[in-house]
Amino acid sequence: MLGCVRIATVRQMAQVITAEESDGRSYVRRAMVELEKLGLVETNGKDGKHRIWNLTPAGQKALADGNELPARPKAGTGAKAVRAGFGPHGLAVTDTILAYTDTVLGGRREYLTDWQVEVNHAIKQTGLSFNTDAVLAVPTKTSEVRLFELDNGTMSQALLAKEVWDYERYAGHRVWEGARGTIGGTYPFWQRHRYTRSKTFPRLHVVLAGKAEHLLDNRRQALTDAVQGITIAVWVNTLPRLQRGEPWYEIGVDDPHERRSRYPEAVGR
Repeated sequence: MLGCVRIATVRQMAQVITAEESDGRSYVRRAMVELEKLGLVETNGKDGKHRIWNLTPAGQKALADGNELPARPKAGTGAKAVRAGFGPHGLAVTDTILAYTDTVLGGRREYLTDWQVEVNHAIKQTGLSFNTDAVLAVPTKTSEVRLFELDNGTMSQALLAKEVWDYERYAGHRVWEGARGTIGGTYPFWQRHRYTRSKTFPRLHVVLAGKAEHLLDNRRQALTDAVQGITIAVWVNTLPRLQRGEPWYEIGVDDPHERRSRYPEAVGR
């Protein structure tokens, strides 16, 4: 689990590995102490009274050597984020992953290996670069991809809206392809270089957390107003609603034709 989500508390890990209606926190706590003695896991901070655990580089290497997860050579352990004070945000991302797996994916734990966190999306030509909090690649024939952005109530509403619009800018960028001397053509950057098996730009899920529910509802409405007319599919929910399995709010619809009209064509050779 730590190889997928990077950081977690004993409660979160027990939620994954113990049967429903069981409390396996004591078991997990003892297991983490043993793994810590072996130098495979460590703790670099707390969320309230709860220790935040992450793999060590040795633990990450042991996981890779055991072929337990797809190779992710650039993935960090999460230790730096915890030490920098981003533990609560990372734990909220972990809660989002667990809640989505439980309520949308039917609790199928094998899907946990299809999550990645802190996935960079960048276009060097334009200088656009941002990290997606979590990406889910469901192993279907179409390689369905879902993007997740978590707001833990710490950023301004304007900044949150900007982050969502960055996804449209990313989706709208096109690149020219064609051999010299040919007419060639332009293609969406994401479809050629990132999500090659996806027919539509992956849906963005925005999850709001960190505040009382009525305040989260206010932020949801403010975000809905701020991204009106966006040309990518955007769904928003609060973390409590997601944990209860309640429906998402659709605040943006994928519209590749309108998106193409908004962004200039790539220049050929």
